[in-house]
Amino acid sequence: MNQPRPGNRNGPVAAFFIFVWDAMNFVRRLAFNILFFGLLLILLIAMASAGRVKPLLDDTTLVIAPEGMLVEQYSIDPGMRALSALSGTGVHEVQLRDLLRALDAARTDDRIERVLLRVDGMGFSGYASIREVAAAVAELRAAGKQVVSFGENLDQMQYLLAAQADEVYIDPMGGLMLEGLGRYHQFYREGLQDKLGVDVHVFKVGEYKSAVEPFILDAASPESKEADLYWMNDVWQRYLADIAKVRKLKPAQLTAGIDNLPAGIEAAGGDLARYALQQKLVDGLKTQEQVEDLLAERGVADDEAEGGFRQVSLGAYLQQMDGPLTVDERPQVAVVVAEGAIAGGEQPAGSIGGESTAALLREARDDDNVKAVVLRVDSPGGEVFASEQIRREVVALKEAGKPVVVSMGDLAASGGYWISMNADRIYADPSTITGSIGIFGMIPTIPRTLEKIGVHTDGVGTTRFAGAFDITRPLDPEVGQVVQSVIEKGYRDFTGRVAKARDRTVEQIDEVARGRVWSGAQAKERGLVDAFGGLRDAIADAATRAELGKQDDYRVRYIEKMATPFQRFFTGFAGSRLGGAWLRHSEFAREMAGAAVLANAVPQVRHDLQFLDAAIARPGQPVKALAYCFCGF
Repeated sequence: MNQPRPGNRNGPVAAFFIFVWDAMNFVRRLAFNILFFGLLLILLIAMASAGRVKPLLDDTTLVIAPEGMLVEQYSIDPGMRALSALSGTGVHEVQLRDLLRALDAARTDDRIERVLLRVDGMGFSGYASIREVAAAVAELRAAGKQVVSFGENLDQMQYLLAAQADEVYIDPMGGLMLEGLGRYHQFYREGLQDKLGVDVHVFKVGEYKSAVEPFILDAASPESKEADLYWMNDVWQRYLADIAKVRKLKPAQLTAGIDNLPAGIEAAGGDLARYALQQKLVDGLKTQEQVEDLLAERGVADDEAEGGFRQVSLGAYLQQMDGPLTVDERPQVAVVVAEGAIAGGEQPAGSIGGESTAALLREARDDDNVKAVVLRVDSPGGEVFASEQIRREVVALKEAGKPVVVSMGDLAASGGYWISMNADRIYADPSTITGSIGIFGMIPTIPRTLEKIGVHTDGVGTTRFAGAFDITRPLDPEVGQVVQSVIEKGYRDFTGRVAKARDRTVEQIDEVARGRVWSGAQAKERGLVDAFGGLRDAIADAATRAELGKQDDYRVRYIEKMATPFQRFFTGFAGSRLGGAWLRHSEFAREMAGAAVLANAVPQVRHDLQFLDAAIARPGQPVKALAYCFCGF
C-alpha cells in the first residue's frame, strides 16, 4: 500500500472514503469472526450430540443390512469413508470383524429378540469369509434368536449367507439363480505383442504358475485349467453341501436344478423368484413392506422407526458395544491384518507393505502388553522381498517368546503363503484359496513398439551388460539366463523355507508346490495348513499358547496404522448432523460421485496392465522376483 508523502494531508472527501472503507473492513471482519465462531460452536455441539448413543430397548430387532464389500480392513481412511457414505458413492466396505462381533454380542444380548439379515447390498471376494459369518449366524440361531433374511435380488455368494436364516424371503419381482463357479480372465498376448509390439519376457519355476499367462498366451494353458478346476470343484461341492444342509435338501437336487435351469425357468414363466420358491431355495415371496409388517407383528411396532418396527442398525449396535473408552490393563492378543497385494516399502492402511506391515508386527513385539499375535492374511501375494521382510518379523516375534498364529481368509496364496509359513499354527477355512508356491519375473520390452512410431534406441556402454535392462532395447538371451537363475534361486528359497517351517523335506514341498493352487481342505491334506477354523479360532489358539486363561481374562487389540489428527477431526465432522448435511449436498460430493461412476466402469484390463507395470524392475533393482497368484473369484 502506498504511503502518503510527509507533509501531504488527505482532503475531506478522501478522508470520508477512507473512513467508510475502514468501517466496512471492520464490519466484514466482525461478521466473518461471528460466522466462523458460530459455526465452530454448532459443530462442537453437533459432534458432542453425535457421540451420544440412544439407549437400546428390549424386544429390538437387529437389522444387518450393510452395503459394500466384506473386507478384513478398510482400504480408505476414516474421513474419506465418512464422505463416501454420505455421498452414496465411492468405496463402501464392511469389516468382517465388526459383523462377527455384532452377531456374537447379539447371541447373548437379551435386548435383541431377532435379526433381519439383508445381504443383497454386499459383495464378497471369496467363500471362506462368508462361511465364517454363516457359522456366527448358526450360533445365533442355536441360542434361540430368530433370523429372517430378505433380498430383492441375490447372487449365489449373497445367497449362501442369506440361506443361513430361519426364514428366507425374496421380492416377487426379484430373482435368485445358482449357476456354479467360473473363473475367466482376459489374455493380452495378441494385443501387446502383435498389435502394440510389446514383448513380454517371462521367467518362472513351476508349470502351474499361471499368473503370467495372460501376458504371453491367448488362452489358459492345460495345466492352469486342470489346477483351477481341481480346487474350484472342491469349493463348489462344499457350497452345495452347505446350502443343502440349511435348506434341508440334497446336493443332487441343487445340481439338478442348475442342469435343468432353462426348462425350469421356462416352466415358471420366466419368473426367477417363483423358480427359486419351487426349488425350495426360499420360504416365500414378500415385498420389503410385507417383511417389515411381519417383523412389526412379531416384535414391537414403532411408528417412529424406519420400517415401523423397533430396530437397531448394525452401525448403531456397534456404537452400543463400543461404549466409552476405558483403560484396559488385561494382557492382549494382537491382531495384524495383511490384506491385499504385497508391495515394497510403506503402503497405506488396508494394504500390505514390506516395511509398513513389518512395522506393525514389530510394534506388537515391542509392546509388553501383547502376549500373542494373530496374523490375518487375505492376499494373492506380490513382491518376494517385501514378503520376506514380513516373514522375518513373524520369526522375530516367535524368538521373543510371543506365539504367532495365522488365520487365512478368502485367499492366502503365493506371497500370502510366504508370510504365513513360519507361524506356530495355520488356520484356514476349507474353502480358503492357498498354496501357489512359486516364483516368477516379467520384463516387457518395447523396441518394436517404438519402431511403429519411428523411434529407435542406440548408444554405447562400457560393458556388454551395461543398459541390459533398458526396456527400450531387445532383451539379450544371456541377460534372460541371468534372470532365470535369480528366479530359480527364489524358488529354492521359497520351497526351502516352507520345508523348514513345515518340518518337511524340500522334495515333499516341491511335490505340492510348482505354483499349484489348492483349496484350504486340499492344502490341509498336503500339510500346508494345520487346522480348519476362522479368526475366532485363531485368536483362541494364540491365547491358549500364551497361557492367557479364559476369554474374559484377555482382550483382543487390532494393531493398525493410526489415522492422522485431521482424519479423526474430519470423521467426527462428517458424522455430525451439520457436517453430514453440508457434505451430502456439497459440490465435492457430486464430483466424488462422478469419479466413482468412472471408476466402476473401468474393466479388469486396467488392473492387469497396472500389475504388468508394477512388475517392471526399477533402477537399482534389475530383477524383481514376484510371488503372486491370479486366483480367487
